[in-house]
Amino acid sequence: MDKGETSLPPPQTAKVNRRRVRHFFSELGPGLITGAADDDPSGISTYSVTGASFGYAPLWTALFSFALMVSVQLMCARLGMVTGLGLAGVIRRSYPRWVLWGACSLLIVANVVNIGADLGGMADATEMVMRLL
Repeated sequence: MDKGETSLPPPQTAKVNRRRVRHFFSELGPGLITGAADDDPSGISTYSVTGASFGYAPLWTALFSFALMVSVQLMCARLGMVTGLGLAGVIRRSYPRWVLWGACSLLIVANVVNIGADLGGMADATEMVMRLL
């Protein structure tokens, strides 16, 4: 190599790449989970059955449900921006311990029911596919 040439920087190591990937996903935060929350099998099967059964008749409820959904998301986002904590952290700081445990218990029940609905939706879809074969 001549004296006037500059060498290329050394290739990035795997450690630096892992750090970038972690940083990328940490920046996404709960928004990624919130955005994908309605794309589960139970939601898709519920919306499909409701649409097939009632057509466009219940579409007027979207006006109210969208406004409620936006307000809840906005409140949670503002809580996170101001306090730097999630909803459970804010409840833990501001309310007695039994309120936090009650909220966590309700969350566990909702998640178990949602997982059951997901499994039921996937089982129904699998059954429909197997009937075609």
